[in-house]
Amino acid sequence: MSCTLLKLNCYTEICVLIGKDWLKPYAAFCFLRDFFETSDHSQWGRFSQYSKNKLEKLVSKDSLHYDIIRFHYYIQFHLHLQLSEAAGYARKKGVILKGDLPIGVDRNSVDTWVYPSLFRMNTSTGAPPDYFDKSGQNWGFPTYNWEEMSKDNYAWWQARLTQMAKYFTAFRIDHILGFFRIWELPEHAMTGLVGKFRPSIPLSQEELEREGIWDFDRLSRPYIRQELLQDKFGAHWTFIASNFLNEYQKQCYEFREDCNTEKKIASKLKSCAESSLLLESENKTRRDLLIFFSFLLDYNIVLIRDSEDPRKFYPRFNLEDTSSFKDLDDHNKNVLKRLYYDYYFHRQESLWRQNALNTLPVLLNSSDMLACGEDLGLIPSCVHPVMQELGLIGLRIQRMPSEPDLEFGIPSQYSYMTVCAPSCHDCSTLRAWWEEDDERRRRYFKSVVGSDLLAPSQCVPEIAHFIIRQHVEAPSMWAIFPLQDLLALKKEYTTRPAAEETINDPTNPKHYWRYRTHVSLESLMKDKQLKATIKEVIRGSGRSYPAGGNEESAGTSSEKKQVPTRKETPLTAVSKEKEALAVH
Repeated sequence: MSCTLLKLNCYTEICVLIGKDWLKPYAAFCFLRDFFETSDHSQWGRFSQYSKNKLEKLVSKDSLHYDIIRFHYYIQFHLHLQLSEAAGYARKKGVILKGDLPIGVDRNSVDTWVYPSLFRMNTSTGAPPDYFDKSGQNWGFPTYNWEEMSKDNYAWWQARLTQMAKYFTAFRIDHILGFFRIWELPEHAMTGLVGKFRPSIPLSQEELEREGIWDFDRLSRPYIRQELLQDKFGAHWTFIASNFLNEYQKQCYEFREDCNTEKKIASKLKSCAESSLLLESENKTRRDLLIFFSFLLDYNIVLIRDSEDPRKFYPRFNLEDTSSFKDLDDHNKNVLKRLYYDYYFHRQESLWRQNALNTLPVLLNSSDMLACGEDLGLIPSCVHPVMQELGLIGLRIQRMPSEPDLEFGIPSQYSYMTVCAPSCHDCSTLRAWWEEDDERRRRYFKSVVGSDLLAPSQCVPEIAHFIIRQHVEAPSMWAIFPLQDLLALKKEYTTRPAAEETINDPTNPKHYWRYRTHVSLESLMKDKQLKATIKEVIRGSGRSYPAGGNEESAGTSSEKKQVPTRKETPLTAVSKEKEALAVH
């Protein structure tokens, strides 16, 4: 390595290749992270506040640490060379690389250290409660300060896209909804319950008063009544009340100052357990208590008061589910329901549309890469028209249809400006999804496969073939498949438990990007049967594919007889196959 470092001693030589604006700060960040043994830059003493002068001294050739700084240059230089070589090789073979643009940056990252003003560091990014997670999601990233970013025409974003374009032909905009509006949570939150969309037009105190809403404290503080405590904790309710709550009026409670956020509650429960105040005989584990207290603190309110302007309020998501709402009189209920619907589905549309039109064109004009937007979730009505206007490609996952009246998407009806896939990295694989829910599996088998017979309990190769073929034959510009779903085409590769194949579970902060395939690339390259099956599906669909020699398809003739031709409808095809499918 020393010989190579001598040859690359000229810093300018490296910068020409990989971009000087970010290399120095990144190398310095890596050094300081390792030196202080934490990426939390608030713990870096005099380096906690980024300074260009301090940076230049740290990375100068006269610095005591210059060899370590130079090592990080070296690593980035060779990563650049390797990725460039791989991208060039792929293009020559008719294969493009698609990059990924995450919606957020880590709170303890080089970006937040160097550009703290571009992020709202006292907030967190997430997603509101939905079918998949009743508590919502809290991803932990700070939200963007769009107002500050706009001052230099979003230069931070432009730099990222310019760098990506050196390697990728296309890129995916993660959670494109975040460029319209983002679900913003207070930094102290642990779940995704008490959030609001940013930007959004709040409910003003004057507006609420005109509607006859007056008791703002009642609506915006946790609604904790003695009856609820007694019902949950039985004889132990007095212990809970005396250690965690204050009685501010008869039989009405509020959290004490030392446990009025989720993080404070977690800390308090830990200290109680360590001091043996929480006994196992109470049959209440710390996790049980934390879940319930979080429920009281976050879930059981109706209006969220703005932390920066106490005269502004945001309707709590799914407010009708709270006991606080249920105890209101009919007038208050009717008014709040109407304002809730207006807040989430009407009054923000123009604002969100304009926010996207301010930011997305900058990304699109920063490079020649083809842009794809991940547009899953609670979709405002302005999103798809804006994407169409800007020429953005959307994502279609069959189990998460964009049409509200469908349980399963219909690939044959997808528009050309889409990417379709049976699963993606943020959800369970095709096999795992098939096995997760018996009733849903039966509904899919009946309505999509077109069979009244009993659905196989596992995603057998014939089922995988049927679903993959649906997507390959869809009108979508691209059909993209996770490797795990393609491996489901052959029984030999399905011995691993399906649940272990999930790459990332967004609802679980402890589950991310740890999947490793159990099949080597070398063995897959030698598997003529699997390659022939995939090639047959692609060629039969009419999609383009790289030119190459024909692969032997020995051993696949019996399977091909079960594969329907393009002219056959799913119902016709399954009428030939359904008996074979049902016996598995």
